[in-house]
Amino acid sequence: MSYRLGVDVGGTFTDVLLVDEDSGATWRAKTASTPADQAVGVLRGIEEVCADAGIAMAEVAQVLHGTTVATNAILEGKGARVGLVTTRGFRQVLQIARSFVPGGLAGWIIWPKPEPLADLEDTVEVEGRIASDGSVVRPLDDDDVRAQLTRLAGRGVQALAVSLVNSFADAGHERRIRELAAEVLPGVPVSLSSDVLPELREYERTLTTVANGYVQPQVEKYVRHLSAGLHEGGVAGELSILRSDGGLQSADAAVAAPVTMLLSGPAGGVTGAVWVAEQCGHRDLITFDMGGTSTDVALVRGLSPRIGRETKVGDLTVRASSVDVRTVGAGGGSIAHVPELTRALRVGPQSAGADPGPAAYGKGGTEPTVTDANVVLGYLPSALAGGEITLDAEAARASVSKVAEAMGLDSPEAAAAGIVDIVNENMLGGLRLVSVQQGFDPRDFALVAFGGAGPLHANALGRLTGAWPVIVPPSPGVLCALGDATTSRRDESARTVLRRFGQLTDGELSQILRELADEAAGRLAAQGLAREDQTIGFQVDVRYHGQGFEIPVEVDPAWLDGAGGAGGGSTGALARLGEAFDAEHDRLFSFLLDVDHELVNARATVTGPRPDVAPVRLEESDGDPAGALVTEHPVHVGGEQVTARVYDRARLRAGDVVRGPAIVTEMDSTTLVLPGHAAAVHASGSLLITPEA
Repeated sequence: MSYRLGVDVGGTFTDVLLVDEDSGATWRAKTASTPADQAVGVLRGIEEVCADAGIAMAEVAQVLHGTTVATNAILEGKGARVGLVTTRGFRQVLQIARSFVPGGLAGWIIWPKPEPLADLEDTVEVEGRIASDGSVVRPLDDDDVRAQLTRLAGRGVQALAVSLVNSFADAGHERRIRELAAEVLPGVPVSLSSDVLPELREYERTLTTVANGYVQPQVEKYVRHLSAGLHEGGVAGELSILRSDGGLQSADAAVAAPVTMLLSGPAGGVTGAVWVAEQCGHRDLITFDMGGTSTDVALVRGLSPRIGRETKVGDLTVRASSVDVRTVGAGGGSIAHVPELTRALRVGPQSAGADPGPAAYGKGGTEPTVTDANVVLGYLPSALAGGEITLDAEAARASVSKVAEAMGLDSPEAAAAGIVDIVNENMLGGLRLVSVQQGFDPRDFALVAFGGAGPLHANALGRLTGAWPVIVPPSPGVLCALGDATTSRRDESARTVLRRFGQLTDGELSQILRELADEAAGRLAAQGLAREDQTIGFQVDVRYHGQGFEIPVEVDPAWLDGAGGAGGGSTGALARLGEAFDAEHDRLFSFLLDVDHELVNARATVTGPRPDVAPVRLEESDGDPAGALVTEHPVHVGGEQVTARVYDRARLRAGDVVRGPAIVTEMDSTTLVLPGHAAAVHASGSLLITPEA
């Protein structure tokens, strides 16, 4: 037998899922995260789940890991000191940036512009210039480069980023600087923009390269530490890290390009949600991952998550492919407060996190949180995470009472209901960002709810969005770990083309894309994935000639077969690409232009086969869930107290229908079914919540 481990680290909990690759059987563990050193919580969780399954750690063949180490380095400002090498005259590229200010009208008045990740004092210029066509305008001066690198060595830089003008057209100068840096700055990791992002636009390319260097030492330290801990524990299997676009990469590849894993954690949840929805027969879905610190949402069409070309973490936006996940500062640990000035209830984005956590955790927390509100309303059992956390109902009530007192309410239950209503509205805003704002009606999608707190709020979010059914997967609290365990290898190559369709032939387009595919396929082959097991996909960025922005468009590989005619012909690749672009442009902006199309960037994505995980198949029933009934419990819904039936999810069978008000408990999460709704148990183990009417 061989086993595969999925590991996901969140702000509050670390989730581990062990999969038997032969039978598909799974075991799970949920432990408190260890922010000071995430590897400690990961190793503890792996030890627990292996002990639960009765296997030795040596039997684990693969460890597939979604991590927030790179994300936290950005958010907490704890990355490396980065030295930046630019072309002479471009030293202030990060300071000039783009003239964009977030927020509404006059937002610039109160928006403090974030400091660049590389200080101006740590930025040097070198002679040498490449033209946009790749020709050399001025040769690189080695002596000048050595002098500038020596200056950076004296400033104690911990990482080096090299971003020269037009290096996407010819990387020769950047590669020479890397050779010289090995002499002048031995041991300092070097990030080249021609490797990290070989595309035009100097600012985005420079910012992404600097971000790569900024998080690289911390990521390397974490990956090496975790790898050593796994080895000491007897795990001989390979460690792979989840990319922001939902694919896997080797640990070495992750260390070399950590900017590709800034959204590693949330991407695993989307992958797991797609797998679950497919088992239930739904292809279009919105994912809703509510944890202890934040909520992540994404939209999936045809079982394919929307992949964006930008990754946003805090105030930082870099050019790196990622699942289009939007994050809202709303989770089980979000703190409720009443500002003195407005006397209006607010929830989040501040969070109690894992330490001290909500007041109900009994670890010293006193601030009222969403979890405390759910305890007061009677929605949560007396213990969480399989008994690891015992809830203190009196402490929760005392904390929420402070909100009730500040607002002049007559009971903690009224304050708790207000807290839950506000956090639901906050999360609704995130769901609208990925649906309505993108031109999609949420009523056309299922809502897949997971995370430790997601199933508690899922029914209410379904009612607010009109997205039915609400799907609550088995083990929703560790679904991100399931996503890590069921995803596949992935790599990507990109190139700037910048040619109008009239100047391009189908054959040239085909050649460009196939060359990029060969580059990415070669890297995956070097990681042990045979070429015959690889699947290739193509995407290009297209715009109307004269526009300043472009739209990514998928290229069907079948379009490239037999490509050769100039302009593509009536059914050629370029003609079909133009039609696809026009359709997407019309959907987004409701107008078209009668000008030539322009190809800006081309990309090839190569993926491996998705690992097989045998889906759960529950025993059939007659529809009566009485065999899973545990007790009855008073809950507060809609301003009144009602009696809810409490069910043990492990005892539910396929075809059972749980009618609200009801609570379904399991090791890692709790599902609330509201009055007027019912949860049908699918054969795959998921709960499908719909309005009874």
